[in-house]
Amino acid sequence: MTFNQWLDTFIEEKGINLEQSFEAEGPGWGTNVIPYGVVVERIKTAPPAEKAKIKDILVKIDFKKGDVLPFLRHLGKALAL
Repeated sequence: MTFNQWLDTFIEEKGINLEQSFEAEGPGWGTNVIPYGVVVERIKTAPPAEKAKIKDILVKIDFKKGDVLPFLRHLGKALAL
């Protein structure tokens, strides 16, 4: 299974609505509204080493029965303009 397939399955199993959005403050444009789907698509284009780290963190959060949305919001903040 490829990373992208794994990520799609993981997101589906967690019941994450990819159309749901969150707000992130950007340095130039102020408040940005970012859908979780945009974050997931950006993760899929990350270099292999970053994908491996992201997967490791998601698995650790999941193992501890944690909520992965704060981590996805953290990653999404890097997309804010």
